[in-house]
Amino acid sequence: MELPVLPFKIPEVPLPFDIPVLMHPPIAHFIIALPIIVLLLEIINLFAKKRAIGLVSFLLIILTAVAAVAAYLTGTVDGKEAWDLLSQAGQSELKEHKLFGTYLMLASGVVLLFKLLSAMIHRGLMKGLFLLILIVFVAGILKQGKEGGELVYTHGANVKIVKIKDDALFDCQDDLSDYVAEEKEAEEKAKVAEETATEVKEAVEAKTAEVSEAVEKKTEEVKENVASAVETATETVESATEKVEEKAEEVKEAVEETADKVEASTEEAVSPAVEVVPDAETPKPEIATH
Repeated sequence: MELPVLPFKIPEVPLPFDIPVLMHPPIAHFIIALPIIVLLLEIINLFAKKRAIGLVSFLLIILTAVAAVAAYLTGTVDGKEAWDLLSQAGQSELKEHKLFGTYLMLASGVVLLFKLLSAMIHRGLMKGLFLLILIVFVAGILKQGKEGGELVYTHGANVKIVKIKDDALFDCQDDLSDYVAEEKEAEEKAKVAEETATEVKEAVEAKTAEVSEAVEKKTEEVKENVASAVETATETVESATEKVEEKAEEVKEAVEETADKVEASTEEAVSPAVEVVPDAETPKPEIATH
């Protein structure tokens, strides 16, 4: 169960001296032991009914109130020193410890007040009420002592070795942070390199596709040009062939014409003109007879 927060704030009174750290534990021993001694004296005095015992009890209650104030002040100093080194659970426990200690400091004044009232009013009811308040106060002091021990032994409040280990842990965390930062930087560089490689790959693929497309287009153009050239050459050859054939025909005709002329000339040269003579009697030769 959480205690309600005080409706007012305890004023901070400036002291003429500085309270050293780690003074709370020895003061806490007094604030625990004194109320128990007072309770034992009051129980004894119920039967002994000695004025001296009552006076000693009263003085011890005054010392208890003073010790409660001292415990509050030293606890505030030690709490501030231990705060940064405590875990979240430890800090929560420290807050509750401080709040309950404030209630106990105020309760010590209530115990002192009821001690005065019981001394002035000699009635059993007042003495019983004072004893009941004292018992509750002692129970609260014991509970506070137990929680203070938990702060030390469980959460390590103001323990030197804890500070040493915490410093070592801080160094390890610092080194780990540097390592994580380096790893992160390396990952970022790797990521940038990967992105660059991807961009280069994409650029190469795009360029390859572009070159392939250009080569394919150029090949098509070359094919078309070659086909056109072949077709043009074929047409030229065919045209030349036709011209050659026509020329050959002309040459043939010229040769044949020349051959005819030559043949005619040859015939004229070989066959001279023969003059036709009219028929006449051919004289017969005379044969001599001797």
